[in-house]
Amino acid sequence: MKKLYLVLTFLLFTSAIVNSQNFSAKVKDSESGEFLNDVTVTAVRSGKIQVTDANGYFSFDGISFPLKLKFSFIGYKTSTEIFDASEEGKIIELQRDIDVLSEVVLRSSNIQQKLLKESAAVSVLSAEDLKRVDDFNLVQNLNYVPGVFVSQGALNTNKIDIRGIGARAQYSTNRIKAYINGIPLTTAEGELTLDDFDNSYLDRIEIYKGPVSSIFGAGLGGAINLYTQRNRQDQRSVETSFSYGSFKTMKTGVNVNYVEDSLDIAIDYNKLDSDGYRDNGAYDRNSFVVTAGLLNRKGNRWDLFYNYTNLKAFIPSSLNQNDFLNSPTKAAFTWGSAEGYESYDKNILGLAYTHNFSESWRNQTTVFLNSRDGYEPRPFDILHENRNSIGLRTNFNHETSIASMPAKISFGAEGMLEFYEVQTYQNLYQDFEDQGSVQGNSLSNNEQDRNYINFFGQVQMELTSKLTADLGVNFNTTSYDLQDNFNQDSADQSGDYSFDAVLSPRLGLSYEAFAGKHFYASASHGFSTPTVPQTLTPEGNINTDLQTETGWNYEIGFKGNWLENRLYTEVNAYSIQIRDLLVARRIDQDRYVGVNAGKSDHYGLEFTSIYQQPISNDLSLNLMLNANLTDYTFDKFVDLGENYSGNELPGVPEYMLTPTIGFDYMDFSANINYQMFGEMALDDSNSGYTKAYELLNFRMNYNTKLASYLQAGASFGINNITDELYASSIVTNAVGFGDSAPRYYYPGMPRNYYAGLNLKLSL
Repeated sequence: MKKLYLVLTFLLFTSAIVNSQNFSAKVKDSESGEFLNDVTVTAVRSGKIQVTDANGYFSFDGISFPLKLKFSFIGYKTSTEIFDASEEGKIIELQRDIDVLSEVVLRSSNIQQKLLKESAAVSVLSAEDLKRVDDFNLVQNLNYVPGVFVSQGALNTNKIDIRGIGARAQYSTNRIKAYINGIPLTTAEGELTLDDFDNSYLDRIEIYKGPVSSIFGAGLGGAINLYTQRNRQDQRSVETSFSYGSFKTMKTGVNVNYVEDSLDIAIDYNKLDSDGYRDNGAYDRNSFVVTAGLLNRKGNRWDLFYNYTNLKAFIPSSLNQNDFLNSPTKAAFTWGSAEGYESYDKNILGLAYTHNFSESWRNQTTVFLNSRDGYEPRPFDILHENRNSIGLRTNFNHETSIASMPAKISFGAEGMLEFYEVQTYQNLYQDFEDQGSVQGNSLSNNEQDRNYINFFGQVQMELTSKLTADLGVNFNTTSYDLQDNFNQDSADQSGDYSFDAVLSPRLGLSYEAFAGKHFYASASHGFSTPTVPQTLTPEGNINTDLQTETGWNYEIGFKGNWLENRLYTEVNAYSIQIRDLLVARRIDQDRYVGVNAGKSDHYGLEFTSIYQQPISNDLSLNLMLNANLTDYTFDKFVDLGENYSGNELPGVPEYMLTPTIGFDYMDFSANINYQMFGEMALDDSNSGYTKAYELLNFRMNYNTKLASYLQAGASFGINNITDELYASSIVTNAVGFGDSAPRYYYPGMPRNYYAGLNLKLSL
């Protein structure tokens, strides 16, 4: 018996040794590679806590596997990992939490700088920010950014304005530059579409507000920079996702990641279908994205980006006031009868090479190709267009000193050649009842060659240990060549048009008055060139008198941390004066010509605050408040004998206020978003206004690791909980033809629901 007792004791002791083991690892920054000190590491099951040392090292004694650890550190995303015994000595990478805005290093500026020290108004949306509402519409997230407003007619009908610039565009975004991974998305004539991109593969969005032509070229309103996720830690994974929402909206996605040593590859596919809230509102999009990076032994890097999009989206168009109030689900009669839609195949390809000549010299050069083949049956005609462009952007960076002061210098160029072919045809839908659009005879056939080139330079100097100055300049030339291949009438639209060269300077100052608290001031110039349709007169000839639209932005602001970096606040005031204001004058159902109609003044106040409060090891509270007040008016505007001077600019809310409450508890997170938007003038004469509206949205997420190789997630949300009837977009200066009332209004989505599931397998 005594021997049996000794044997059992030995077995129990041996089992305890086997199951109670030691584990150690290191923690580092996923971007810089620096090891992190003072990271709190919690063993979830036992509650044991360790803190990393100066080398990022930590260890646990007397633990059993599988081991579930939680990593927490201010300025970084909280992460939970599951380990087995074979992963002893592993290096864990933590990602910076860009909700802690003071820690964000801006990627899109020619000279990389922390947001806190940037002498400009820049808003940053993280991957987590893009999960506030549903996963179906990327651009709706921009409506949480102070100074930015997105008019949303449908999933494929969105118009973005920044500080009121671009609000008078008719059906698309212009006067704003945009890039994805440094590849230009804005066409050579200034048109922009962001509807195709999906938040599933985006890591962040950086938005520069106001004229910033010294950095990005022809972007009077500002610039929007999208960045895809970059994986640094070795992994092989496959992730699938499925979301379903109201109006039979379905999205399926597959993501494949392969990261090993210096190579990282990500492949994303997603498909989005919807019947739409309104008649003739069906939507079908297929998107395929490939990103790849290769780092060589000398620290130089190749990056590849490719995106293919296939879209077919029907168009319900805008409604008059009576239909908007009483029958918001109906489509405009002519668009419904013609079953109007847009469809296209789009390709974006970019290859970038980053070369480090030395510790102080660096260059990044990107070559890009874009193509779009589109077909759009409309009640008044059928449009077929084909656009191909090729371009290059190169930027040199040098760290040096000027007059014994530390300085950073950046200079480079961006150029694009664009070849555009467009034909229009008769739409015979009225002759073929219930068949939708039917293509008839040719109405026009044009070829357009567009090109621009920007030369830019920037110097950043530390005048003192607390005062930094930025001086930038951009030189732009733009020209169009138009060839009319349709010779059945007397009007020949062929011709060349070169705009006067534009020089856009910028000066910015940033002063650290106290630790973590910066004041800044800046003055910057911007410009936007007319589009090709705007350069044509009502007779179809090129208007050689049309001028480039220009403006100056003057701004002062404050950025600061409080309460040990748990609270970040930012406030700024700006004044923008636009000259040679470009106005789209409507001359037919779908015909506009451009005129320089005068001047406009844009005054505004913007506020951002984010507060993060850890309540316990498992629970944290997040509060956010964004707001802006606007005063946008025509300084001098006379058109066709009508004097609109002193009137408000149409299409822009008078204010925006968006408080958000969120919390994280273990594997759960949730947020409640409240959006308030002021009334908007409908036209230049201010003959009517939309009603102010408020939206209440809710989303809940659950993400957990089921095993070291398996992760699962679920989400559920409600948009417009109060079922508000509101105009999410308006057609400014709409005109009623015949006895019909003007169709100003696009109805916003009513109360709608969605849910999603995702599963990630690590191989």
